[in-house]
Order: sequence, then structure tokens, then C-alpha cells
Amino acid sequence: MTRIATLTRRAYRSLTTGGRRFYSPDMHITAPDEAIADALLVITGAQPRCGSTKVVAVDGPSGAGKTEFAATLAARLPGAQVLHMDDLYPGWGGLIRAVTDLHRLVLAPLASGEPAGYRRWDWQEHRYSGWQEVPATGLLVVEGVGSGANPGWELESALIWLEAEQDQRLRRGIERDGEAYLPHWREWAALEGALFQVDATRSRADLIINTTS
Repeated sequence: MTRIATLTRRAYRSLTTGGRRFYSPDMHITAPDEAIADALLVITGAQPRCGSTKVVAVDGPSGAGKTEFAATLAARLPGAQVLHMDDLYPGWGGLIRAVTDLHRLVLAPLASGEPAGYRRWDWQEHRYSGWQEVPATGLLVVEGVGSGANPGWELESALIWLEAEQDQRLRRGIERDGEAYLPHWREWAALEGALFQVDATRSRADLIINTTS
């Protein structure tokens, strides 16, 4: 995805709503460090809800910059592990299956102190390629579409939502994957749009970051 350092950010003013933090648009900023700092504040103040593991979801529509943001965030969190939803999706039509697997195979077992893991999807071979263990950890960052959706959200400590204008997100995706993937992107956009509408994921976010440049 587009490097986060090149994107314009919005600073968000913190309000308290029902014990969870909500950030409303306040002003434009250009330093990504400020967005990371806001995220670190949210994470620091959150409590573990998945056994002894603090789970942070970085969710939002495709092309918003979640992967780079999660990597930058994890680098500032000693000992943090990162799980990519891309490894769970069983192909372009596998969004809902991955959301279910995240809860059933990873988060629920971690919460109960049992072995956790998932079946890793091989995008080249179009099949599952084996089992990936997720060891017990104090902090797990899960990034990707559906990472903050129910039922997994009930076991997550913080939800960070990234978004951008649709045309810009599509342009980033095509620049990354190529024109041949445009039909897949359109299919995926319909799936994620339906999930976000039904799940109301954005409404539960502790921090909202607009990456439109």
C-alpha cells in the first residue's frame, strides 16, 4: 500500500464516550508521527480483553494504508506481534470466512489459554498452505479488512480505523496490483462494503484516521 509517510493525516480531538475513546476531526496535519502517537495513547490506555493478550485491530477499507500503519505502529511497541488478515482470506471471496476464522481459531483460543493459530492461504497456489501458530503474547496487532468486525471485536482492546476517498484507494490498489486485478478489487469492494455496513465497524473505532492525500 502507499507509504504512510507520504499521506496527509487528520488530528483527532479525544472525547470520552461510554468508556471508549472517540476521535472527531479537528485539523489537518502532515506528520504521520502524530497519528501514531494518538494510536499509542489509545493502546496504552486499553485493557486486555483476550485473556492476558491486548489485541489491537487496524481496520478500514482496502487502500487506506493499514499494512504500513500497522508495521509502523508495531515498531513502536516492543514485543508486539502482527497478524495480517491477508494470510487468512481464502481468496478474493473469503472475507467473511476469514473474520470467522480470526475469532474461532485465534482470538477465542488465546482468550481461554489454548493453542491458537490459523490456516495460511497461499495466493499463488490458491489453496491453504499449512498451519501457522500464534503464540501467546502480551500484544497482538491484527491488520486488514474485517480485523475489527464482530465477533472478534468483543475480545479486542482497541480498534483503529483508517479510511480515504474511494477514488484514491482504488488508484493505490491498482498501482500496487496492476490493472488485471481491477475486477477482483471491485468484487472485494462490494464484500467489504457489505460487511462494514452490517457490522457498523467504523462506529466502534477508538481512533479514526483519514489518509486522503
